[in-house]
Amino acid sequence: MLQGGGEACSQAVQPLHYEKAQQASNVPICLSFTKDLAECKLVSFPIGIYKVLRNVTDQIHVITLANNELKSLTSKFVTTFCQLRELRLEGNFLHRLPNEVSTLQHLKAINLSRNQFRDFPEQLTTLPALETINLEENDIVDVPVEKLAAMPALRSVNLRFNPLSAEALFLVLRASRCPERKRRQPPSV
Repeated sequence: MLQGGGEACSQAVQPLHYEKAQQASNVPICLSFTKDLAECKLVSFPIGIYKVLRNVTDQIHVITLANNELKSLTSKFVTTFCQLRELRLEGNFLHRLPNEVSTLQHLKAINLSRNQFRDFPEQLTTLPALETINLEENDIVDVPVEKLAAMPALRSVNLRFNPLSAEALFLVLRASRCPERKRRQPPSV
């Protein structure tokens, strides 16, 4: 559903649809298109975009839905764009992620800053390629430290401006400095 800034976003879909009809595998068009979905006042991911992109979803590696009004992310979104490397969802009203996020095996970076998470989205700790997690400016009070420490590719976790307890913060900092982490580049907090 579009509100307010929807006209600009719907205009961005039309050129893609025309180009898609001519060259369905033109990845740069898809990547630049997805960046146009930032600041569109979206309250949900537009269903029509699934249809427009159905032939190229495996080639889309970056989606930006920043600074919209999204309250949730659907399992259909996650399973449709299963080849994502980067997902930018900062500045929305998200408070949880669907369980299907754990299927994003190629995801390297996710930005969930400035949302409404109270619980750390533990599905992220199962992603083998995930290097960067940004959860700055949420309402997270506790963190699954052991699960974060076990993530093989993790390099950076941004939890600034969350009401973490002193104990949770200490454990995160300690985990980022543990000896087995130092051998494979410690995550920064």
